[in-house]
Amino acid sequence: MQIDWCFDFLSPFAYLQAVTHADLLARPDVRLRPVLLAAILDHHGQRGPAEIPAKRLHTYRYVQWLACARDVPLRFPPAHPFNPLKLLRLAIALGSTPEVVRTIFEFLWRDGHSPDEDWTVLLARLGVADDTPLIADPEVKAALRANTEDAIASGVFGVPSFVVDGEVFWGEDATPMLRAFLADQTLFGSEEMQRIASLPVAASRL
Repeated sequence: MQIDWCFDFLSPFAYLQAVTHADLLARPDVRLRPVLLAAILDHHGQRGPAEIPAKRLHTYRYVQWLACARDVPLRFPPAHPFNPLKLLRLAIALGSTPEVVRTIFEFLWRDGHSPDEDWTVLLARLGVADDTPLIADPEVKAALRANTEDAIASGVFGVPSFVVDGEVFWGEDATPMLRAFLADQTLFGSEEMQRIASLPVAASRL
């Protein structure tokens, strides 16, 4: 079984999933794959939640409420959305291990740091003296592009998403369904699940 966790540090829901479901990220059969959400949204012709003013406020309130309800410390960075490119490349350069990924998420979303103004703070936490050779490495840049392209090819349309043998589980709220599928891979084999998989479109706005 191949399991990929596709995430962007831009997403507070990815932070919540990483913290509250750390056991999933620590599984030996799970690959942590940083991806560029902006490229995924562009591919599908979508706008992110933070790009729609009313949805932006609702999303921020919901994330903060959800974190409080789960007793997970969360403080938004000084500005959002921010450019996550350096963060994604740095994670890849350092092996995208659960420890590295969680350190970056906590720097952003637990402690509310700015990825630009507080960059040296993050490097110190990661034990990195000079990030320039890491994030400028052509192989690191190529790996991020490959991760993103692979995610798109697998049907990923948002983050965070788990991809399990071709099945996409999008969003932190889909984690219970993911766990159910991991326990029973016939989950989508019922007659009704099969029917809705090929349900015809009755109307279109195009």
